[in-house]
Amino acid sequence: MQKEIAKTCEILRNGGIVLYPTDTIWGLGCDASNEEAVERIFFIKKRPNTRTMLILLDSFDELHNYVENLPEITPDLIDIFHKKPLTIIYSGAKNVAPNLIASDGTLGIRITKDFFSKQLCFQLKNPLVSTSANISGQATPTTFSEISNEIIESVDYVVNYKRNIIQSAKPSSIIQIENGNSIKVIRK
Repeated sequence: MQKEIAKTCEILRNGGIVLYPTDTIWGLGCDASNEEAVERIFFIKKRPNTRTMLILLDSFDELHNYVENLPEITPDLIDIFHKKPLTIIYSGAKNVAPNLIASDGTLGIRITKDFFSKQLCFQLKNPLVSTSANISGQATPTTFSEISNEIIESVDYVVNYKRNIIQSAKPSSIIQIENGNSIKVIRK
């Protein structure tokens, strides 16, 4: 597995797009600091770049690097949702490619629990873009076997890990923290 992580990180560092397993579903990913790679994912998904994508981090300690003023309620929310992956939309996004930040300055961030994606973030030393591996508007694939050939053929590398898992994964819960500590549930 370490060789697979090293190979994937090399491709990411060189601006590549990867298809990889996360703690939820298979995702398209790139280095979240690389504006051209982010734009390429929008192109692959045939998705307008006005719709943002989330990033993965390997630990809670990294959040302050990507959120201007981390809301005090953040640790409590992460504890409450500890059994299910949680994406939180924060205001005051910073230190990522500008085309990842929504027009209102927000950014979705998830601290990944999956060993593989956690190691990718840790070894890349940057957040990892994570968006569903589908063309915009089409059904979200929940297993590797459901990913279209069009998506598979459009990336620079398909990770050789967890491809044979047939248990359907589910997307994360999504909440938005507004005005400091006000919470808006977007997806349970």
